[in-house]
Amino acid sequence: MARVGSRVGHNARLVFIAKSARTFCYGALGILLPVYLTELGFDARQLGIAVTLTLLASTAMTFTVRWPAERWGPRATLMAQSALIVGSAIVFLLTRQPWVVVAAAMAGNVAVSTGETGPFLSLEQVIVTRDAARERLNTTLSYYNLTGYAAAGLGAAAVTQLGASHRPLFALFLLSGLTQLVAYGLMRREPSRHAATRQAAGTPSRPLVRRLAVIFALDSFAGGFVVQSLLAYWFYTRFGLGLDALGWIFFGVQILSGLSLLLAARVAPKLGLVNTMVFSHLISNVFLIGVALSPVAWLAVTFLLARHLLSQMDVPTRQTFLMLAVRDHEREHAASITNMSRTLAQSVSPALTGLVMQGVWLTAPFFLGGGLKIVYDLWLYATIRHVKTS
Repeated sequence: MARVGSRVGHNARLVFIAKSARTFCYGALGILLPVYLTELGFDARQLGIAVTLTLLASTAMTFTVRWPAERWGPRATLMAQSALIVGSAIVFLLTRQPWVVVAAAMAGNVAVSTGETGPFLSLEQVIVTRDAARERLNTTLSYYNLTGYAAAGLGAAAVTQLGASHRPLFALFLLSGLTQLVAYGLMRREPSRHAATRQAAGTPSRPLVRRLAVIFALDSFAGGFVVQSLLAYWFYTRFGLGLDALGWIFFGVQILSGLSLLLAARVAPKLGLVNTMVFSHLISNVFLIGVALSPVAWLAVTFLLARHLLSQMDVPTRQTFLMLAVRDHEREHAASITNMSRTLAQSVSPALTGLVMQGVWLTAPFFLGGGLKIVYDLWLYATIRHVKTS
């Protein structure tokens, strides 16, 4: 827990360092990998399958990490995940076989969207919650997510400097894995929580968590149609934009996504967690459809940037709502189940997107993603507007 007068505690600060190192590389690899795989011979269908496989691996890890985290604490589990990143980066450096590269991306939990999902997020969210003051939790989670977007934005900008030179970025990915190992290793150990103690405390929030997992899954399924890797491919194919332009566009996307987190910290105390979560997200998805309707690149980029100025306001508000709607001993379960459902649902749509882009219409995924996300907003509002938080 944070000391009196301190914004966050020791463990939360180390989480911020680890997240910065990781998401910097995710920001770069999210742009580089689809172009790299295309150069290695992948078409849109194979690229969609690759993204789906990466997300499925992330889903499996998110589902699995709950048990070791509950038994030995999040620290040991996060160190094991970091070791997988180190192994993944070494494979990137040693091979140009495209499906081996995909397998390494799966093992390294490489993010393919502007927002991070997966096992790291699930466990770090719980650590930050336990290491922050209750009245500052939404703000602390806003800064936690902002750290990720800022680092990912710098990673995207790094692509503009390095161009198609992928080996330096793979080497940085290796360094980020080692940095995370050290950061997690320096955390204070949490006392182990016995299963009998958890069972005696009960699980009253599980019905709500299951409902939220289903609703969040719809949002992520819709988001899978417009993940960063496929957006980069869309701009690359639709308007012929190269890596240099894509790097700057997604640098701007990450920065504005980060600003939207600061807006959430400002707006949520006035409008409430639920209203901020739902209505900012709804408007951002109208802008997403605007991207698809744009006849020229500059207008599509403008709509994309406007969307990202609002699109992440729901992230810290959703995380805060979830952590405060369940008891402390239920937080690992709530975070892992809801993140797993999000990642699993998101893993399905990229493969569909590849097929739709190649066989139907290049722009159709924007309408599918934006329309389903608006349905999600209305469903979520109807479900949680009367739920009390601690």
